[in-house]
This record gives sequence, structure tokens and C-alpha cells, in this order.
Amino acid sequence: MTSESESQAQVKQLGEAVAQAIRLSQEHFLRVQYPEGYWWDELESNPTMEAEHLLLTYFLDAVEPERWRKIVADIRSRQRDDGTWGMYYGGPGDLSTSVECYFALKLAGVPADDPAMRSAREFILSRGGVPRVRIFTKIWLSLFGQWEWKGTPVMPPELMFLPTWSPINIYAFSSWARATIVPMLILLTRHPVKPVPESARIDELYPVPRERVDYSLPRRGRPFSWAGFFRGLDKALRLYERSPLKPLRGLAIRKAEQWIVAHQEADGSWGGIQPPWVYSLLALKTLGYPNDHPVMQKGIQGFKEAWSLCYDGGEKLRVQACLSPLWDTCLAMMALLDSGMAPDHPALQRAARWLLDEQISTGGDWQVKAKRAEPGGWAFEFENDLYPDIDDTSIIVIDLHRVRFQPQEDYRRAAAIRRGVAWLLAMQSSNGGWASFDKDNTNTLVARLPFCDFGEVLDPPSADVTAHVLEMLGRLGYDKSSPVVRRALGYLRKEQEPDGPWFGRWGVNYVYGTGAVLPALQAVGEDMSQPYVRRAVQWLVDHQDPDGGWGESCASYVDPSLRGRGESTASQTAWALLALLAAGEVAHPATERGVRYLVETQRQDGTWDEPQFTGCGFPGYGIGDQPERYPPPGDPAWQGLELGAGFMINYHMYRDYFPLAALGRYRKLFHNSGSVSGGIPTPT
Repeated sequence: MTSESESQAQVKQLGEAVAQAIRLSQEHFLRVQYPEGYWWDELESNPTMEAEHLLLTYFLDAVEPERWRKIVADIRSRQRDDGTWGMYYGGPGDLSTSVECYFALKLAGVPADDPAMRSAREFILSRGGVPRVRIFTKIWLSLFGQWEWKGTPVMPPELMFLPTWSPINIYAFSSWARATIVPMLILLTRHPVKPVPESARIDELYPVPRERVDYSLPRRGRPFSWAGFFRGLDKALRLYERSPLKPLRGLAIRKAEQWIVAHQEADGSWGGIQPPWVYSLLALKTLGYPNDHPVMQKGIQGFKEAWSLCYDGGEKLRVQACLSPLWDTCLAMMALLDSGMAPDHPALQRAARWLLDEQISTGGDWQVKAKRAEPGGWAFEFENDLYPDIDDTSIIVIDLHRVRFQPQEDYRRAAAIRRGVAWLLAMQSSNGGWASFDKDNTNTLVARLPFCDFGEVLDPPSADVTAHVLEMLGRLGYDKSSPVVRRALGYLRKEQEPDGPWFGRWGVNYVYGTGAVLPALQAVGEDMSQPYVRRAVQWLVDHQDPDGGWGESCASYVDPSLRGRGESTASQTAWALLALLAAGEVAHPATERGVRYLVETQRQDGTWDEPQFTGCGFPGYGIGDQPERYPPPGDPAWQGLELGAGFMINYHMYRDYFPLAALGRYRKLFHNSGSVSGGIPTPT
């Protein structure tokens, strides 16, 4: 039994360790801040980014041998021992990813008898080979004659003419899917083919000779279902494509072309992410745009700048799927403020000024559903003015509210906050929640198109984004007397899982969702002793790992038994702690163990190590939200633990700023509250 003096000594020792960890972490952030004021690190995803970059530049006749050599080295270094490439750290090999990497390496000159290629080929054939890959991979292969275009969906460009009130139109899709689909309309109509050398062909990845391959689309759903309806529609559209009479075809393609050109961002990207960028360049090249055309020039050059990361002494190169400078900056600011840095510290002021310069004052696609809303949001990336991000905007407003300037500068800060809040309020969806880029983007009909077998095509409200907006409102003084807050609380109550946690749409997974919701509830003055809050707290306590941390595998998106289960990580431990602290569990043993885990795993330079992927781009459900039921094996919509239809992310700064925020809040609350437990049962 521990004596009172020993207990006090342990508390004092932990307090000193927390203070030291905070100091080291703050020093790290001060070292790595960019001169302009922002923080930013790699957004790591999967090697299809690099494989598709090789394929893109080959199609565009823009091959740079030295750049290719470094990308090939990166792809080869990320091949697993079993010959596969995967979607996330620790996950099983993915068929489509492995096929794309194999083809890109062959195109770059790696011979088929290379041991690594033999190993990859064995895995690919064991999973059914090329005929079993996702639609997007088949489209890539079709561009080079390695799959037949007849084995891809029909998407006529006349879709551009459908009005916004139509159940299917380009604005019924999420922002990222919309920016991908418009150029895809051109590719799926023109069916371009860029021949490859005989040495790059991948006939060996077919389980049967190619003339015997069944090119029909996978059958999804019963005949008298929406999936069956769209299969029938696909057949009808194929008949239309064979017709010589298409009076609107030329005009439709020109409309799609104009839309693409108008949506290019200042850095050469489209939508601030890789997929619409590459497909837009492919589509414009197909329409005859030369590489020296200003739009093409900007698009090709943009990939070579901030989006490309050299590493390993400059011998390897990754092409990022997206850039996260505003997200990294606002979360770093939050952590520094939470950890006690003065709100008028020069580093925070520099960051705030940079953010003020980044506020978007022009319109975008979001105005289709929010016609009366005035601009005022912030993007996720350096350049993405057409698609401001609700999640980023909410955290940025919190930071700007907390930071302090001299009086002569303060008017600008206050005006930016007013514009940001007004935009966010206008973007609340009808169910009370907030999505990421659009309002009421919830038409699940479009997710049933045969084309949609990868990622998400909708952007419905999510618990985590809604929670961040709600926390912002609470920090600005809104409470439950506000109709906006009451609607958001109602949405969150409906979204809670029966056993307590919340689903994490943009972070892995239930630990992330719960780590966002509980601080939001506390911020708007919710009674944290209510049973629904205590269920969430108990769920977190029950899912703590033996080492004191928390972890959750990306595989929890497809296997409910893995919810809240996985190797402990710094970021996920921090999310759990943020939730427990918001619920008043400052002195709970689970909180203390989590704090000790962070302190003990911190490196000497003030950072943490975290190879696991704890960010989520797409769970792979198509509808952008949890499905009512998970498709069983054998269903065309089924995805295994490899998350073949998903897109997982390792934000390289998550491991650092979330732990700093958690340790900072712990130190402040512990000093303020003493050692009074919140009252949940103490685990034995």
C-alpha cells in the first residue's frame, strides 16, 4: 500500500516530468516554425501517389529521368516483405495498390524477373489479378492499353447539363469527387490510349489470357434495387454511346473543359488534392492541350514544388496527396496556447498574421447550397480558394480568438473572426451537423453509380467536424440557449454509438471522434455527469492499453470488433486524454497512466515517434458516413482489412501537437482541480 508521502512524491515527480515534456515540445515547435509563420509537415499516404505520378508524366510526355529514379526508389522501399504494397502502416497488402506499383515500376524499366517483382506478381495473381482491381485502377490501366475501356463505366459528359435540382448532377457529389468526375467525363468518353513498350505490358498479371477476360462491371445489389437500376442505366448509356446522334456531345465536352480550366488553383492543383489534379491534366492533354499551355505548364510544375518531398539524402522522392499547412498551423497554435505559451508570444502572432492573410474572400462551389452565405472560411492547403474547409476554419477562429495583438492590429483579427463565424453558421446542415466543405451534401443516390467503388462521393455532416465547430462556438460564448448549439447537440446525441463513443470520419476512429466531442460538450456548458457522457468516458477507460496509451487500427473502419483497439500511439493517447480531461477526469488513474505514457515515450528532441496512420481521408464507404450494415465477404462493396476502397493518412505533426495540447490541459486542470475524481468506477 502506498503511503501518503510516497503518493505525493509520485504526483510531484509526474508534475515535473509533464513540465519538462511541455518545455521540450514547445522548444521543438519554435525550432520548426517557418519564417512566414506557419507550421507544416508531411502528409503521408500510400504509394499509389508515386505510381500514378510516373504514369501521369509518361502520358503527358513529361518524363524526367532523375525524378523518376528517385520515385522508383521510394516505391521499391515501401514494398513489404510479402511483395505487396498497402494502404496504411501495418495493414495487409492491397491488390489495386500493388498492381499500380508493379505497372509503374515496369514502365520505369524494372524487369519482370526482378525478385521483388516476382514476389508482387505472386500476390497479385493469388488475389485474382487485374480483373479484380477497383474501377479507378482499371481506368489507369486503360489509359495505357493494359485494360479495355469497355470494362469501365459509362459517364457521358452531358451530365454537365443536369441542373442542381436534379437527383444526379455534378454538385450532388462531394467537392473532391466533383473535381475528379468532371475531367473523368472526358476520359471515359474519349478513351485515350498511350502505348507503352512491350517490356512494360502486364499481361502476366491476368489469371487467364486477356481475350478470355470478362469485362462486364461487377454486379451490385438485386435487380429491383438502385444498384440494379444503375446497371440498367449503364447498359442504356452504352447503347447511346454507339449512336451516331449525340447533338450535345461537343458542347458538353467544352462545358467540362471550361469548368476544369476555371477550377485550377494558383499552385497548379485542382481541389488541393492529387486525384482531380492528375485527372484534369490527363483530360486536358486528351483534348489536345500542349504541355507549354499555361494551364498545363502550371499544373505540371506545381507537382515539382511543395508537393514533392525528397528524403534519404535526396535519393528518394514522395509526391504528397495533399498539403496540410493551415491544419498543421492551427493545431500547433492550439497546442502551444493550451500548454501555457503567452497569447502575445511573437511565434503565435506571426502564425496568426499568416492565417489572417490566408482567409478566403472569394466564392466557390459551396455557394450552390449556401447561396446567401458570404465568404469567410480558410482552406486546408496553401492554395484552395474554391473549397474552404469547415474543420480548419473552426480551429483557426478559436486560435484567433485566443491570440493577442497590439490594439492597432486587433481590428483585423476581430473582423476575420466575425466573417469566419458567419460563414460557419451559414454552412450548418439541416440535420444540425457540419460537413467538411459543403452543406447538405447527403444524396446517397449518387454513391450507387458503378463508377463509385473507391473513396467517398459524399460529404455529409460528421460528429468530429460538428464537434470542432461546437467547441468554437462555446469558446466564443455560445451556450445551449442558442438554437444553433441546440441543433448541433441534437445531432451529436443521435450520432453517439450505443456503447458510448462517436465515429471518427476524419481521424482513426472512435478514439478521434470521442476526443473531439467531449471537449465540445464541455465548451458549450453541457452537464458532463449525464449518463450519455459517462458512457463515453467509460468506453475510453475500458479501451486503454496495458502500457497506459490508447491506439486504434485503421482496420476498425471495416471490422467493428477492432473499435478502440490497436498499438498505442501518441496522437490517439492525446485524443483520449483530451476527452477525459473535458469530462472532469483529471485525477482518474486512466488519465494519469495516459499522461505517463506520453511523458515516457517522448524523445529527447521534444517529439514523439508514430509510424501508424491515425488520419483518415476516406473510410471507403462511398456514402461518406458509416453504412447501416457492413457488406459481407463476396459482396462487390466489401473491403477487407486492407481498406482497398479507403484512404488513410499519417499526418507527421499529429504525433507532436496533440500530445502537447493534452499535457498542457492536464497541467492546467490538475493545478486548478486538485485530485478530485470525476466519480466513474476506478478500474481494478
